[in-house]
Amino acid sequence: MYERFDLAAMYKTGYGVHQDYVQAYMWYNLSATQGWGAVSIGRTQLERATSPTQIAKAQKLAREWKSR
Repeated sequence: MYERFDLAAMYKTGYGVHQDYVQAYMWYNLSATQGWGAVSIGRTQLERATSPTQIAKAQKLAREWKSR
């Protein structure tokens, strides 16, 4: 669970990886499904910085990742 949250924060800030808001949002969504409450702050910030299309793509990626 913590790993997903850490990945989300890394992608959001670009720390150690290429900054990618779609990937960050995807990992925040996956963290939220595990009950990690701190996710809402990061996700809300990303919603302000991304387009609805990017959010939809991130949600699709999260669903695909969960189905594996």
